[in-house]
Amino acid sequence: MKNSIQILPVLKIDPADVAERALVVGDPLRAAEAAQLLDNPVELGFFREYRTFAGEYKGKPIIIVSHGVGAAGASICFEELAQAGVKTIIRAGTCGAMKANIKDGEFIIGTGAIREDGVSDRLLPLSYPAIADRHVITSLVSAAENKGYAEPHEGMILTRAYFYDGALPSKVNFWFEAGANVIAAEMEFAVLLTIASIRGMRAGGLFTSDGNMTEESDLHTYDPHRTVVKEGVANMLKVALDALSRLN
Repeated sequence: MKNSIQILPVLKIDPADVAERALVVGDPLRAAEAAQLLDNPVELGFFREYRTFAGEYKGKPIIIVSHGVGAAGASICFEELAQAGVKTIIRAGTCGAMKANIKDGEFIIGTGAIREDGVSDRLLPLSYPAIADRHVITSLVSAAENKGYAEPHEGMILTRAYFYDGALPSKVNFWFEAGANVIAAEMEFAVLLTIASIRGMRAGGLFTSDGNMTEESDLHTYDPHRTVVKEGVANMLKVALDALSRLN
């Protein structure tokens, strides 16, 4: 049941227009790209980094929203979607692979997240785990297989609060060496899972590798704009939408 809020203050959309299934992405341009896969897509709002589209995929109403870079801004998006009555959220984003066998453009399904995002510890104690919903994971695996991507990579995602390292030693090397099946790093997944737990939503994540950190750890040479990454992202959006449409 929708609440009495007339317009969500940051997303700047009417909760009455919000479907119970949401695909969230970082980039407003990626939201527009994903919206082209919907039937009857309509742009509902565009304020700051938050761009919102609504439409249908395989007959199921779906909303697509961009949340920008970093957990603080993304948490606003996720919270307002919860306020609007969203029940299931899948994040589709790029990541840095942390296992040597993951090639650029390949998919990774997040089973949970390490909460180094800098925000979720203000919402729940760090002893509380950030775990993806099992139904969402199963749907992502089935959707990937349906699109011809058998046995996608699965594992824990490191959610970091920052992109470029500063003067302090990076913690990434610890996770490389910990033997904890940490397979990728990004910046928003942990706070999504945390807010989903608090607000009673199902959530999960599908990621495309835009570089392998075991091969190249210097972010100053990072290039996410290569064709192999763009093709991976385009396929990822199709899989994520298919997974959303499969969930009851």
